[in-house]
Amino acid sequence: MNEILLFILLGLGTGATIAAIAVAIVVTYRGSGYINLAAGAIAMIAGFSFWALRTGELGFTLGTPVAVVLTYLVVVLVTVAIELAVFKPLRTAAPLAKLVASLGVLLTLQAAMLLAFGTSQHPQPTIIPIKVIRLLDGAVPLSAFVLSGIVVALTAVLWALYRWTRFGLATRAASENDVAARLAGLSPDELSLTNSLLSSLLLGTLGILAGSVAALDTTTLPFLVVPALAAALFARLTSFTIACTCGLAIGAAESLIEYASTKPWFPTSQSVAWPGVKELLVFVLIVAAMFLRGASLPTRGELVEQRLPDVPRPRHAYTLAIPSTVLCAIALVVLPFDFRQALTNSLIGIVMALSLVVITGFVGQISVVQLALAGVAGFTVSHLAVDAGIGFPLAPLAGVAAAVLLGLVTAVSALRVRGVALAVVTTAAAVAVFNFGFVNPTWGGGATGSPVPDPKLFGVNLGPNASFRGLDGNLPSPVFGWVALACTVLLSLLVISARRGILGQRMLAVRSNERAAAGAAIDVRNVKLIAFGISALIAGVAGALYAYNFGSVSADRFSVPLALSLIAFAYAGGITLVSGAVFAGLIAAQGLLPYALDKWFGLSGNWFLLFGGVVLIFTLIQNPEGVAGSFYRTAQARASREPEPAQSAPVGS
Repeated sequence: MNEILLFILLGLGTGATIAAIAVAIVVTYRGSGYINLAAGAIAMIAGFSFWALRTGELGFTLGTPVAVVLTYLVVVLVTVAIELAVFKPLRTAAPLAKLVASLGVLLTLQAAMLLAFGTSQHPQPTIIPIKVIRLLDGAVPLSAFVLSGIVVALTAVLWALYRWTRFGLATRAASENDVAARLAGLSPDELSLTNSLLSSLLLGTLGILAGSVAALDTTTLPFLVVPALAAALFARLTSFTIACTCGLAIGAAESLIEYASTKPWFPTSQSVAWPGVKELLVFVLIVAAMFLRGASLPTRGELVEQRLPDVPRPRHAYTLAIPSTVLCAIALVVLPFDFRQALTNSLIGIVMALSLVVITGFVGQISVVQLALAGVAGFTVSHLAVDAGIGFPLAPLAGVAAAVLLGLVTAVSALRVRGVALAVVTTAAAVAVFNFGFVNPTWGGGATGSPVPDPKLFGVNLGPNASFRGLDGNLPSPVFGWVALACTVLLSLLVISARRGILGQRMLAVRSNERAAAGAAIDVRNVKLIAFGISALIAGVAGALYAYNFGSVSADRFSVPLALSLIAFAYAGGITLVSGAVFAGLIAAQGLLPYALDKWFGLSGNWFLLFGGVVLIFTLIQNPEGVAGSFYRTAQARASREPEPAQSAPVGS
């Protein structure tokens, strides 16, 4: 019992970090009406600022008091810039746009820190004394008690502020009825900015103090937003005290899992305790929160323009597909080997983006788990080939079937939750699948990955190592590029056919209004299941192509940051259009355009990630339909202005 109590206390530090981010998410939602996926990134900015000012990274070293003040100033300036440049213009936008905008902010801040300070972890100077307290036959760091005490105290201050002051009353009034608040002389924009500043000051405090309990890098603090979302959902995004309590409880539960992993009865893989159990717990908690506390998020009385991006009916599909396919096939032979590989990567990226077009663009369901579905297919191909001797084409067919099965399981949750709520659930699912599934050496790839042999059909090698080479005589072979091209074209035509047919009309009806669709005798449940099945099938094909393309499958290729960046690029390109998926594939990680910029101008992938985050935000504000949608509207407007050709008079008139 003493050991259990000791590990609960050891989890206070992590729990306090999760609780602080959860409370900050609640503050932002109550005041501004959006779930801030970039909350952890704000804490990261504060941590890096304090570290740089204290360690001489900027060429000078400051004392702790001055560094703390300047760090808060940096956090305030970043928050004001984000609020005025991003969320104020999107105040009347649909929740989908706001959520994706916060994703764009996350990617932008993360890329900026990667470019400034690199990928390695940095030892952050600690303000809290490095001491331990002896109790329960063990030692607990003093920082765990201090940090949790500070978070609890700040939560109590926020509760009193929102409960007993005119500011709290004004915030509640604006959240319940935006129009009435404006008529009463309140400014929702000012209230939103003030609440965002309060949230960021809390996160800034966390970033300064978190060096005692969390690593300072570009992933740890930003992605603690996932367990923080679980705590915030249990709080219904309204209660500070419940969010804080649940955050502390999640930290204690994760610490108990660490304790259990040291016991002989805990499941192991290759003599190592199963990874990802903590992330699996968070996913289960989020699902439980959505089902126990309500399937939908609490609504706000805002003046919101709920217009979603247009979904134009595809025209001239075959006219465009034939020359594009021929040109791409020739390019796979003519291009040098490195650009040939980048073009193949882009083709696979296009396939991944097509799965998002179906599920998000056509049905309006925000699914972050699509790249994880591709990973399931890829690892299935690898293990069937290596462990069971089952090769092409049965292995990729089985991989696609596994992805579809998991996609339908995801669809079951979509029958109860949707929209932004589904995005939260699938984000947690993607994290859980990555850590519990892909990192596990038994059914994933572990630290080294899992090999994949070349696909062969009737003795003919169809993989990157095929005997036929391009004009430069180097690998990879254009043959596999042609396989990827064929899959891309066929799946693009499948998506276009779905949009043109009755199924596409039903998808758009469900996307617009599920209740109205049900009233029009549309089976909403079946439409969602079919949409998730199609998108999972497309993602599964992409996963199998990934596996054969690189000759191995590793967890890093299906990480959550890559999944989020894929959504960002798909939305920037045009989440409702096949041409938008093409644009997303061209700018995806390791795609043609990023590789060209890196080779010709020395711009690394981090620069392109920064560019992608900024372009995503700009696109959301200026053109929700994305780049492809803008081109489509321009072409349609030009066609409507052209005079119709004069018709000759009938003979004999």
